[in-house]
Amino acid sequence: MALWDQLPALIGVVIGSVGSYAAQSLAERRRWERQRTERWDEKRFETYGSYANALKAQLRIAQRIGAALGCAHVVDPLPPAEGLPLLAEAESRRATEWESVLLVGDAATIAAARRWHETIWSIELLVREGPVDAESWAEAHRLASSARDAFYESARRDLGIGGPPPPSGQWPRDWRAALSG
Repeated sequence: MALWDQLPALIGVVIGSVGSYAAQSLAERRRWERQRTERWDEKRFETYGSYANALKAQLRIAQRIGAALGCAHVVDPLPPAEGLPLLAEAESRRATEWESVLLVGDAATIAAARRWHETIWSIELLVREGPVDAESWAEAHRLASSARDAFYESARRDLGIGGPPPPSGQWPRDWRAALSG
């Protein structure tokens, strides 16, 4: 059998091999990209959750100090002498978590996270500076609640989580205000 007779079959094998290799490479690349996206989504989810938990812990300590200073709508008072060192530790943890947010977050979520922690700092300043009037306390918490909502809305959008964000956290809570009034 002459080489010329076998050439069409040989060309067919080469073309089939190249096509198979190209299709397999493309499928492998898509699978790798999908897995990478899933890993980053998981990392962003963990990072946003850890950051939110750090901020909530920081807020809770500030609220407890505020309760010791006589602020309304907060229970479980913590004297400033005991609470301020805890507040400093909570801020350090928040700052550590912040670096991860900067690494994996999108610009909108980073901006929302920054606004949220700045509102928490405002509440911290209120308890550090001493007596807090009820109006400033309520306004600082209203701003923090609004900033928290914006952070969760942005984080959910970045993570591709559909549906509405969680209900807004109004301050003081309606049920608590009703009990107080």
